[in-house]
Amino acid sequence: MNQFFRRLTLAAAVLATSLAATTPAAEQATDQQAAIATAPPARPAMWQVRDADTIIYLFGTVHALPPGVDWLNGPVAAAFDRSQELVTEIVESDSAGMQSAVLAKATLPAGKTLRAMLTPGQRTAFEATLRLNSLPPGAFDRFKPWYAAMVLSTLPVLRDGYDPENGVDTLLGARAMAAKRPHSALETAEYQLGLFDSLPQATQLHYLNEVVTDLPKASDELHQMIEAWKLGDAAKLAQLMNEEEDAPELMELLLHNRNRNWAEWIKTRLDRPGTVFVAVGAGHLAGAGSVQDVLTTKGIASTRLQ
Repeated sequence: MNQFFRRLTLAAAVLATSLAATTPAAEQATDQQAAIATAPPARPAMWQVRDADTIIYLFGTVHALPPGVDWLNGPVAAAFDRSQELVTEIVESDSAGMQSAVLAKATLPAGKTLRAMLTPGQRTAFEATLRLNSLPPGAFDRFKPWYAAMVLSTLPVLRDGYDPENGVDTLLGARAMAAKRPHSALETAEYQLGLFDSLPQATQLHYLNEVVTDLPKASDELHQMIEAWKLGDAAKLAQLMNEEEDAPELMELLLHNRNRNWAEWIKTRLDRPGTVFVAVGAGHLAGAGSVQDVLTTKGIASTRLQ
């Protein structure tokens, strides 16, 4: 799967909580969970940006994990406990509101169907994938290609026991709420959905066909990325996600432009005193064009803490 579609598949996990209701129930990956129970604590990457009176921690997250992964420990736990504010990509709204937002963006105009957009060969492969995942042929007929691709890409996540309720963002949000700590967002769910919805139809269809083709190996690819995240191996994570660079204009829309926006937010936030824990998808903090790279161009240094 090329770089752009790796990025899309990982970005889809941001919205996994709202999409999970449309997918079959996940089978429990008991062998994997048993291995996790005996695994050493995870050490995901974390950086720090600071000036005389402000500290901003930058922590790379994954949005769905199996139960039992011990990542909130050591320097990460200490940094979170010292922070006065949590900032994530989005703050989840109520599930009904999220479903309404998804449907408003994802539904095709009256008279159009997804399968009618596919070539005969694409349709055959698409329907075969649906059957393999216990979904009826018309499951996505009224939805746009990007939405069908996003939901399908979450199936290996759910089947392997990865649960959005165990996701880093969800757990940090719950911890902040319990501590009565402010929790704000860099974006909204509607904005993120709009990025996908703004993709040209041809690109959406290409994304869907890539997901259909590569779904059988998606689980292995995801596992490699999660293992790199657990080890704090940002270089390996960037390598896994940046295998190919064949859609620069879309990478600009979905990755680099957002990284620049977030770096500008960090630069502005440094003007106010306090300690802030910023948690965003790990892919945004890895490789060329990362948030840290953009901060460097603004004369702001980041220090690796874990």
